[in-house]
Amino acid sequence: MDSQKARTQPADHSGKIITAVVADANGDIFELEGYGAVSMAGSAREPLTEENSIKMPHGSELMLLPDRRPLLWNLARERYEVVSENPYAPGEPLYPVAAFNSPGYVITGVSAYEEETSAGFLPLFSYGAVGWYKNGFRTAALQVDPEPRQDLRRMQPDAVARGVKRKQKVLPDNRLRAHLEKCALTYGCPAGKNFFLGRYEAPLPTAQTCNARCLGCISLQTSAAIPASQNRIAFTPTPDEIAQVALTHIRDVKHSVVSFGQGCEGDPLMAAESIEPAIRKIRAATENGTINMNTNGSRPAALEKLIEAGLGSIRISLNSVRPEYYEAYFQPAGYRFTDVLSSIALALENSRFVSINYLNCPGFTDSPAEHEALLKFLADYPINMIQWRNLNYDPLRYWQTMEVLDARTRPLGMRTCLSRVRQAYPYLMHGYFNPPRKKWTRAGERT
Repeated sequence: MDSQKARTQPADHSGKIITAVVADANGDIFELEGYGAVSMAGSAREPLTEENSIKMPHGSELMLLPDRRPLLWNLARERYEVVSENPYAPGEPLYPVAAFNSPGYVITGVSAYEEETSAGFLPLFSYGAVGWYKNGFRTAALQVDPEPRQDLRRMQPDAVARGVKRKQKVLPDNRLRAHLEKCALTYGCPAGKNFFLGRYEAPLPTAQTCNARCLGCISLQTSAAIPASQNRIAFTPTPDEIAQVALTHIRDVKHSVVSFGQGCEGDPLMAAESIEPAIRKIRAATENGTINMNTNGSRPAALEKLIEAGLGSIRISLNSVRPEYYEAYFQPAGYRFTDVLSSIALALENSRFVSINYLNCPGFTDSPAEHEALLKFLADYPINMIQWRNLNYDPLRYWQTMEVLDARTRPLGMRTCLSRVRQAYPYLMHGYFNPPRKKWTRAGERT
Protein backbone atom coordinates (compact mmCIF):
# COMPACT_ATOMS: atom_id res chain seq x y z
CA MET A 1 0.00 0.00 0.00
CA ASP A 2 1.34 3.42 -0.99
CA SER A 3 0.79 5.45 2.17
CA GLN A 4 2.51 8.73 2.82
CA LYS A 5 2.68 10.45 6.19
CA ALA A 6 0.42 13.47 6.56
CA ARG A 7 0.48 16.25 9.15
CA THR A 8 -0.09 15.08 12.70
CA GLN A 9 -1.68 17.03 15.52
CA PRO A 10 -3.02 16.29 19.00
CA ALA A 11 -6.55 14.94 18.93
CA ASP A 12 -9.12 13.82 21.47
CA HIS A 13 -9.84 10.18 20.70
CA SER A 14 -11.96 9.51 23.77
CA GLY A 15 -14.78 8.23 21.58
CA LYS A 16 -14.86 5.16 19.39
CA ILE A 17 -13.19 6.02 16.06
CA ILE A 18 -15.33 4.77 13.21
CA THR A 19 -13.95 2.95 10.19
CA ALA A 20 -12.98 4.86 7.05
CA VAL A 21 -14.90 4.30 3.83
CA VAL A 22 -13.23 4.77 0.46
CA ALA A 23 -13.95 4.05 -3.21
CA ASP A 24 -11.99 2.10 -5.79
CA ALA A 25 -11.42 2.86 -9.46
CA ASN A 26 -14.78 1.25 -10.36
CA GLY A 27 -16.65 3.51 -7.93
CA ASP A 28 -17.33 0.71 -5.48
CA ILE A 29 -17.44 1.96 -1.87
CA PHE A 30 -16.05 -0.16 0.95
CA GLU A 31 -14.70 0.13 4.48
CA LEU A 32 -10.94 0.16 4.94
CA GLU A 33 -9.96 -1.81 8.01
CA GLY A 34 -7.16 -0.37 10.10
CA TYR A 35 -8.06 3.21 9.25
CA GLY A 36 -10.45 5.67 10.84
CA ALA A 37 -12.57 8.22 8.99
CA VAL A 38 -11.42 11.82 9.30
CA SER A 39 -13.27 15.12 9.04
CA MET A 40 -11.65 18.43 8.24
CA ALA A 41 -12.66 22.06 8.84
CA GLY A 42 -10.25 24.60 7.44
CA SER A 43 -6.80 23.56 8.65
CA ALA A 44 -8.21 21.40 11.47
CA ARG A 45 -8.40 17.60 11.24
CA GLU A 46 -10.30 15.26 13.54
CA PRO A 47 -10.98 11.51 13.51
CA LEU A 48 -14.67 10.74 13.16
CA THR A 49 -16.07 9.06 16.28
CA GLU A 50 -19.39 7.73 17.44
CA GLU A 51 -19.75 10.85 19.60
CA ASN A 52 -19.09 13.47 16.93
CA SER A 53 -21.19 11.82 14.22
CA ILE A 54 -24.78 10.68 13.64
CA LYS A 55 -26.37 7.87 11.67
CA MET A 56 -26.47 9.00 8.07
CA PRO A 57 -29.99 10.35 7.45
CA HIS A 58 -32.33 8.63 5.04
CA GLY A 59 -32.10 10.14 1.58
CA SER A 60 -28.45 11.13 1.93
CA GLU A 61 -26.12 10.22 -0.91
CA LEU A 62 -22.53 9.00 -1.02
CA MET A 63 -20.14 10.57 -3.50
CA LEU A 64 -16.69 9.65 -4.82
CA LEU A 65 -14.33 12.64 -5.02
CA PRO A 66 -12.24 12.43 -8.22
CA ASP A 67 -8.60 13.59 -8.48
CA ARG A 68 -8.25 13.38 -4.71
CA ARG A 69 -6.84 10.93 -2.20
CA PRO A 70 -8.37 10.09 1.20
CA LEU A 71 -6.75 11.46 4.35
CA LEU A 72 -7.32 8.86 7.06
CA TRP A 73 -6.34 8.05 10.66
CA ASN A 74 -3.97 5.10 10.93
CA LEU A 75 -5.30 3.28 13.99
CA ALA A 76 -2.12 1.33 14.67
CA ARG A 77 0.33 4.18 14.23
CA GLU A 78 -2.04 6.85 15.58
CA ARG A 79 -1.36 9.38 12.87
CA TYR A 80 -2.94 10.90 9.79
CA GLU A 81 -1.99 9.38 6.47
CA VAL A 82 -2.89 9.97 2.85
CA VAL A 83 -3.70 6.51 1.50
CA SER A 84 -3.27 6.56 -2.26
CA GLU A 85 -3.28 2.89 -3.26
CA ASN A 86 -5.98 0.25 -3.02
CA PRO A 87 -4.62 -2.51 -0.74
CA TYR A 88 -6.88 -5.07 -2.41
CA ALA A 89 -5.76 -4.13 -5.95
CA PRO A 90 -2.11 -3.01 -5.84
CA GLY A 91 -1.35 -0.21 -8.25
CA GLU A 92 -4.93 1.01 -8.42
CA PRO A 93 -5.95 4.32 -6.79
CA LEU A 94 -8.24 4.98 -3.85
CA TYR A 95 -10.68 7.88 -3.70
CA PRO A 96 -12.27 9.74 -0.80
CA VAL A 97 -15.99 9.34 -0.15
CA ALA A 98 -18.27 12.10 1.17
CA ALA A 99 -21.91 12.32 2.24
CA PHE A 100 -24.37 14.75 0.71
CA ASN A 101 -26.81 14.82 3.59
CA SER A 102 -30.58 15.17 3.45
CA PRO A 103 -32.34 18.53 3.95
CA GLY A 104 -32.68 19.46 7.59
CA TYR A 105 -29.09 18.50 8.45
CA VAL A 106 -26.02 20.74 8.51
CA ILE A 107 -22.57 19.23 8.23
CA THR A 108 -20.05 19.70 11.04
CA GLY A 109 -17.00 18.45 9.14
CA VAL A 110 -15.90 17.83 5.56
CA SER A 111 -14.60 14.49 4.29
CA ALA A 112 -10.81 14.76 4.63
CA TYR A 113 -8.67 14.51 1.51
CA GLU A 114 -5.73 15.95 -0.34
CA GLU A 115 -5.91 17.07 -3.95
CA GLU A 116 -3.80 15.89 -6.83
CA THR A 117 -2.15 18.64 -8.85
CA SER A 118 -4.60 18.04 -11.70
CA ALA A 119 -7.72 18.35 -9.51
CA GLY A 120 -10.48 20.62 -10.77
CA PHE A 121 -13.46 22.08 -8.96
CA LEU A 122 -15.82 19.70 -7.23
CA PRO A 123 -19.49 19.91 -8.31
CA LEU A 124 -21.87 22.11 -6.32
CA PHE A 125 -22.61 19.90 -3.31
CA SER A 126 -21.57 19.83 0.32
CA TYR A 127 -19.13 17.09 1.29
CA GLY A 128 -19.75 15.76 4.78
CA ALA A 129 -17.30 13.38 6.42
CA VAL A 130 -18.60 9.82 6.54
CA GLY A 131 -17.54 6.45 7.95
CA TRP A 132 -18.83 2.98 8.85
CA TYR A 133 -19.78 1.78 12.31
CA LYS A 134 -21.90 -1.16 13.51
CA ASN A 135 -23.45 -2.05 10.15
CA GLY A 136 -24.29 1.49 9.12
CA PHE A 137 -22.88 4.73 7.78
CA ARG A 138 -22.30 7.64 10.14
CA THR A 139 -21.66 11.22 9.11
CA ALA A 140 -20.42 14.48 10.62
CA ALA A 141 -23.71 16.37 10.80
CA LEU A 142 -26.41 17.60 13.14
CA GLN A 143 -30.13 17.93 12.65
CA VAL A 144 -31.46 21.50 12.62
CA ASP A 145 -35.02 20.84 11.43
CA PRO A 146 -37.04 17.66 12.06
CA GLU A 147 -39.88 18.57 9.68
CA PRO A 148 -40.21 15.93 6.91
CA ARG A 149 -40.97 18.57 4.27
CA GLN A 150 -38.43 17.17 1.82
CA ASP A 151 -38.31 13.54 2.94
CA LEU A 152 -38.05 11.56 -0.29
CA ARG A 153 -40.02 8.69 1.24
CA ARG A 154 -43.05 10.98 1.22
CA MET A 155 -42.60 11.97 -2.44
CA GLN A 156 -43.54 8.87 -4.36
CA PRO A 157 -43.19 9.36 -8.14
CA ASP A 158 -46.69 8.10 -8.94
CA ALA A 159 -48.22 10.54 -6.45
CA VAL A 160 -46.25 13.42 -7.98
CA ALA A 161 -47.37 12.36 -11.49
CA ARG A 162 -51.02 12.34 -10.38
CA GLY A 163 -50.55 15.81 -8.92
CA VAL A 164 -49.06 17.04 -12.18
CA LYS A 165 -52.15 15.84 -14.08
CA ARG A 166 -54.48 17.54 -11.59
CA LYS A 167 -52.65 20.85 -11.91
CA GLN A 168 -52.65 20.59 -15.71
CA LYS A 169 -56.44 20.47 -15.63
CA VAL A 170 -56.72 23.38 -13.22
CA LEU A 171 -54.05 25.57 -14.90
CA PRO A 172 -53.86 24.29 -18.49
CA ASP A 173 -52.26 27.38 -20.07
CA ASN A 174 -50.15 28.59 -17.17
CA ARG A 175 -46.45 28.74 -18.14
CA LEU A 176 -45.27 28.83 -14.54
CA ARG A 177 -47.13 25.60 -13.79
CA ALA A 178 -45.44 24.02 -16.83
CA HIS A 179 -42.03 25.25 -15.64
CA LEU A 180 -42.61 23.69 -12.22
CA GLU A 181 -43.40 20.36 -13.91
CA LYS A 182 -39.86 20.31 -15.31
CA CYS A 183 -38.47 21.23 -11.90
CA ALA A 184 -40.33 18.34 -10.27
CA LEU A 185 -40.02 15.67 -12.93
CA THR A 186 -36.64 16.44 -14.57
CA TYR A 187 -34.57 18.03 -11.81
CA GLY A 188 -36.29 16.24 -8.94
CA CYS A 189 -36.86 19.53 -7.10
CA PRO A 190 -38.48 18.78 -3.72
CA ALA A 191 -40.21 22.19 -3.65
CA GLY A 192 -41.71 21.53 -7.08
CA LYS A 193 -42.84 18.09 -5.95
CA ASN A 194 -44.53 19.55 -2.87
CA PHE A 195 -46.54 21.91 -5.08
CA PHE A 196 -47.92 19.00 -7.09
CA LEU A 197 -48.44 16.94 -3.94
CA GLY A 198 -50.46 19.81 -2.47
CA ARG A 199 -48.56 20.42 0.77
CA TYR A 200 -46.13 22.69 2.59
CA GLU A 201 -44.41 25.32 0.41
CA ALA A 202 -44.91 26.11 -3.28
CA PRO A 203 -42.13 27.73 -5.35
CA LEU A 204 -42.84 30.82 -7.47
CA PRO A 205 -39.72 31.26 -9.65
CA THR A 206 -39.94 34.55 -11.51
CA ALA A 207 -36.60 36.30 -12.07
CA GLN A 208 -34.44 35.66 -15.13
CA THR A 209 -31.58 37.85 -13.93
CA CYS A 210 -29.48 38.38 -10.83
CA ASN A 211 -27.25 41.17 -9.54
CA ALA A 212 -24.90 38.80 -7.72
CA ARG A 213 -22.34 36.38 -9.15
CA CYS A 214 -22.30 33.82 -6.35
CA LEU A 215 -19.40 31.39 -6.48
CA GLY A 216 -21.83 28.51 -5.91
CA CYS A 217 -24.76 29.64 -8.06
CA ILE A 218 -26.60 26.50 -9.18
CA SER A 219 -28.46 28.07 -12.12
CA LEU A 220 -25.76 30.17 -13.82
CA GLN A 221 -22.00 29.66 -14.07
CA THR A 222 -19.90 31.76 -16.41
CA SER A 223 -16.89 29.45 -16.06
CA ALA A 224 -16.80 25.99 -17.59
CA ALA A 225 -14.86 24.82 -14.52
CA ILE A 226 -18.09 24.59 -12.51
CA PRO A 227 -21.17 23.24 -14.30
CA ALA A 228 -24.53 24.70 -13.28
CA SER A 229 -26.87 22.15 -11.72
CA GLN A 230 -29.97 23.28 -13.60
CA ASN A 231 -31.23 25.81 -16.13
CA ARG A 232 -32.54 29.18 -15.01
CA ILE A 233 -36.14 30.12 -15.84
CA ALA A 234 -36.21 31.54 -19.38
CA PHE A 235 -39.25 33.81 -19.08
CA THR A 236 -40.89 36.15 -16.59
CA PRO A 237 -44.33 34.89 -15.60
CA THR A 238 -47.14 37.43 -15.73
CA PRO A 239 -48.72 38.64 -12.47
CA ASP A 240 -51.80 36.58 -13.37
CA GLU A 241 -49.76 33.40 -13.88
CA ILE A 242 -47.97 33.92 -10.56
CA ALA A 243 -51.20 34.62 -8.68
CA GLN A 244 -52.95 31.61 -10.22
CA VAL A 245 -50.25 29.18 -9.08
CA ALA A 246 -50.06 30.77 -5.63
CA LEU A 247 -53.82 30.80 -5.07
CA THR A 248 -54.16 27.19 -6.20
CA HIS A 249 -51.66 26.18 -3.53
CA ILE A 250 -53.08 28.43 -0.80
CA ARG A 251 -56.61 27.12 -1.37
CA ASP A 252 -55.48 23.48 -1.34
CA VAL A 253 -53.09 23.62 1.62
CA LYS A 254 -53.79 24.65 5.19
CA HIS A 255 -50.99 26.80 6.63
CA SER A 256 -49.41 27.05 3.18
CA VAL A 257 -46.31 28.98 2.13
CA VAL A 258 -45.65 30.34 -1.35
CA SER A 259 -42.11 31.57 -2.04
CA PHE A 260 -40.38 33.75 -4.57
CA GLY A 261 -36.66 33.10 -4.93
CA GLN A 262 -35.76 29.58 -6.03
CA GLY A 263 -32.69 27.75 -7.31
CA CYS A 264 -33.99 27.91 -10.88
CA GLU A 265 -34.03 31.71 -11.05
CA GLY A 266 -32.04 34.86 -10.38
CA ASP A 267 -32.92 37.15 -7.48
CA PRO A 268 -36.65 37.93 -7.23
CA LEU A 269 -36.03 41.59 -6.36
CA MET A 270 -34.89 41.91 -9.98
CA ALA A 271 -38.45 41.00 -11.02
CA ALA A 272 -40.23 43.21 -8.47
CA GLU A 273 -42.25 44.93 -11.20
CA SER A 274 -44.05 41.62 -11.90
CA ILE A 275 -44.10 40.37 -8.32
CA GLU A 276 -45.71 43.44 -6.75
CA PRO A 277 -48.98 43.24 -8.76
CA ALA A 278 -48.98 39.46 -8.30
CA ILE A 279 -48.87 39.85 -4.51
CA ARG A 280 -51.68 42.39 -4.66
CA LYS A 281 -53.79 39.97 -6.69
CA ILE A 282 -53.13 37.18 -4.17
CA ARG A 283 -54.03 39.37 -1.21
CA ALA A 284 -57.11 40.73 -2.95
CA ALA A 285 -58.36 37.15 -3.23
CA THR A 286 -57.36 35.80 0.20
CA GLU A 287 -55.62 36.65 3.45
CA ASN A 288 -54.70 33.00 3.95
CA GLY A 289 -51.25 31.57 3.35
CA THR A 290 -47.78 32.99 3.85
CA ILE A 291 -46.17 34.96 1.01
CA ASN A 292 -42.40 34.65 1.39
CA MET A 293 -39.38 35.82 -0.57
CA ASN A 294 -35.93 34.23 -0.61
CA THR A 295 -33.58 36.99 -1.72
CA ASN A 296 -30.15 38.57 -1.47
CA GLY A 297 -31.80 41.71 -0.11
CA SER A 298 -29.91 43.93 -2.53
CA ARG A 299 -32.69 46.40 -3.41
CA PRO A 300 -34.32 47.86 -0.28
CA ALA A 301 -36.45 50.31 -2.28
CA ALA A 302 -37.97 47.47 -4.30
CA LEU A 303 -38.45 45.40 -1.16
CA GLU A 304 -40.35 48.25 0.48
CA LYS A 305 -42.92 48.23 -2.33
CA LEU A 306 -43.37 44.47 -1.99
CA ILE A 307 -43.88 44.79 1.75
CA GLU A 308 -46.54 47.43 1.13
CA ALA A 309 -48.21 45.05 -1.34
CA GLY A 310 -48.44 42.27 1.25
CA LEU A 311 -45.17 40.35 1.36
CA GLY A 312 -45.21 38.61 4.74
CA SER A 313 -41.73 37.21 5.27
CA ILE A 314 -38.26 37.34 3.80
CA ARG A 315 -35.26 35.05 3.94
CA ILE A 316 -31.97 36.74 3.12
CA SER A 317 -28.99 34.64 2.09
CA LEU A 318 -25.65 35.23 3.80
CA ASN A 319 -22.46 33.21 3.81
CA SER A 320 -20.97 35.69 6.28
CA VAL A 321 -22.07 38.70 8.30
CA ARG A 322 -18.76 40.42 7.52
CA PRO A 323 -18.83 42.55 4.36
CA GLU A 324 -15.46 41.54 2.92
CA TYR A 325 -16.29 37.82 3.09
CA TYR A 326 -19.88 38.29 1.97
CA GLU A 327 -18.71 40.18 -1.09
CA ALA A 328 -15.97 37.65 -1.82
CA TYR A 329 -18.62 34.94 -2.21
CA PHE A 330 -21.65 36.82 -3.57
CA GLN A 331 -19.64 39.16 -5.82
CA PRO A 332 -22.34 41.87 -5.91
CA ALA A 333 -22.92 43.68 -9.19
CA GLY A 334 -24.39 47.08 -8.39
CA TYR A 335 -25.06 46.76 -4.68
CA ARG A 336 -23.12 46.51 -1.42
CA PHE A 337 -23.46 44.66 1.85
CA THR A 338 -24.88 47.82 3.41
CA ASP A 339 -27.91 47.47 1.09
CA VAL A 340 -28.49 43.97 2.45
CA LEU A 341 -28.42 45.27 6.01
CA SER A 342 -30.85 48.05 5.02
CA SER A 343 -33.29 45.45 3.69
CA ILE A 344 -33.10 43.47 6.92
CA ALA A 345 -33.69 46.63 8.97
CA LEU A 346 -36.59 47.65 6.70
CA ALA A 347 -38.34 44.31 7.09
CA LEU A 348 -37.90 44.37 10.86
CA GLU A 349 -39.24 47.92 11.06
CA ASN A 350 -42.34 46.76 9.20
CA SER A 351 -42.81 43.79 11.55
CA ARG A 352 -42.14 41.20 8.87
CA PHE A 353 -40.81 37.77 9.74
CA VAL A 354 -37.10 37.80 8.89
CA SER A 355 -34.84 34.78 8.45
CA ILE A 356 -31.27 34.56 7.29
CA ASN A 357 -30.30 31.72 5.02
CA TYR A 358 -26.92 31.15 6.67
CA LEU A 359 -24.72 29.20 4.26
CA ASN A 360 -22.45 27.09 6.44
CA CYS A 361 -19.04 25.62 5.76
CA PRO A 362 -17.16 24.13 8.74
CA GLY A 363 -13.80 25.82 9.12
CA PHE A 364 -15.17 29.24 8.20
CA THR A 365 -18.64 29.53 9.71
CA ASP A 366 -17.38 28.18 13.03
CA SER A 367 -14.17 30.21 13.03
CA PRO A 368 -13.86 32.42 16.13
CA ALA A 369 -13.94 35.65 14.09
CA GLU A 370 -17.06 34.73 12.09
CA HIS A 371 -18.87 33.44 15.16
CA GLU A 372 -18.21 36.62 17.15
CA ALA A 373 -19.38 38.68 14.18
CA LEU A 374 -22.60 36.62 14.02
CA LEU A 375 -23.32 37.24 17.70
CA LYS A 376 -22.87 40.98 17.18
CA PHE A 377 -25.04 40.91 14.05
CA LEU A 378 -27.85 39.26 16.02
CA ALA A 379 -27.59 41.96 18.67
CA ASP A 380 -27.85 44.70 16.04
CA TYR A 381 -30.54 43.00 13.93
CA PRO A 382 -33.00 41.00 16.07
CA ILE A 383 -34.15 38.68 13.30
CA ASN A 384 -36.68 35.93 13.89
CA MET A 385 -34.88 32.88 12.57
CA ILE A 386 -31.63 31.37 11.32
CA GLN A 387 -31.96 28.74 8.64
CA TRP A 388 -28.77 26.72 8.87
CA ARG A 389 -27.97 25.56 5.35
CA ASN A 390 -24.93 23.81 3.89
CA LEU A 391 -22.81 25.79 1.45
CA ASN A 392 -22.65 23.78 -1.76
CA TYR A 393 -19.19 24.62 -3.06
CA ASP A 394 -15.73 23.10 -3.28
CA PRO A 395 -14.58 23.32 0.36
CA LEU A 396 -10.82 23.70 -0.21
CA ARG A 397 -11.35 26.51 -2.69
CA TYR A 398 -13.87 28.16 -0.39
CA TRP A 399 -11.43 28.09 2.53
CA GLN A 400 -8.76 29.56 0.28
CA THR A 401 -11.11 32.36 -0.78
CA MET A 402 -12.12 33.00 2.83
CA GLU A 403 -8.48 32.89 3.98
CA VAL A 404 -9.02 30.46 6.88
CA LEU A 405 -6.27 27.93 6.23
CA ASP A 406 -4.08 29.32 9.00
CA ALA A 407 -3.21 26.34 11.22
CA ARG A 408 -2.87 28.62 14.25
CA THR A 409 -6.62 29.27 14.39
CA ARG A 410 -8.81 26.30 15.14
CA PRO A 411 -12.57 26.41 14.53
CA LEU A 412 -14.92 26.31 17.49
CA GLY A 413 -17.05 23.52 15.99
CA MET A 414 -20.53 23.87 14.50
CA ARG A 415 -22.19 22.28 17.53
CA THR A 416 -20.50 24.76 19.84
CA CYS A 417 -21.50 27.71 17.67
CA LEU A 418 -25.13 26.67 17.51
CA SER A 419 -25.22 26.10 21.27
CA ARG A 420 -23.71 29.52 21.96
CA VAL A 421 -26.23 31.25 19.72
CA ARG A 422 -29.11 29.46 21.46
CA GLN A 423 -27.82 30.55 24.84
CA ALA A 424 -27.20 34.16 23.84
CA TYR A 425 -30.47 34.60 21.91
CA PRO A 426 -33.11 32.21 23.23
CA TYR A 427 -35.86 33.94 21.23
CA LEU A 428 -34.37 32.87 17.89
CA MET A 429 -35.99 30.13 15.84
CA HIS A 430 -33.57 27.63 14.28
CA GLY A 431 -34.36 25.41 11.34
CA TYR A 432 -33.99 24.72 7.64
CA PHE A 433 -37.37 25.47 6.03
CA ASN A 434 -39.51 28.61 5.68
CA PRO A 435 -42.17 28.35 8.38
CA PRO A 436 -45.85 29.27 7.91
CA ARG A 437 -47.35 32.08 9.97
CA LYS A 438 -48.73 29.72 12.58
CA LYS A 439 -45.16 28.84 13.61
CA TRP A 440 -43.74 32.34 13.70
CA THR A 441 -42.37 33.87 16.85
CA ARG A 442 -41.83 37.59 17.23
CA ALA A 443 -38.32 39.01 17.57
CA GLY A 444 -37.50 38.95 21.27
CA GLU A 445 -40.05 36.23 22.04
CA ARG A 446 -38.75 33.00 23.51
CA THR A 447 -39.16 29.86 21.45
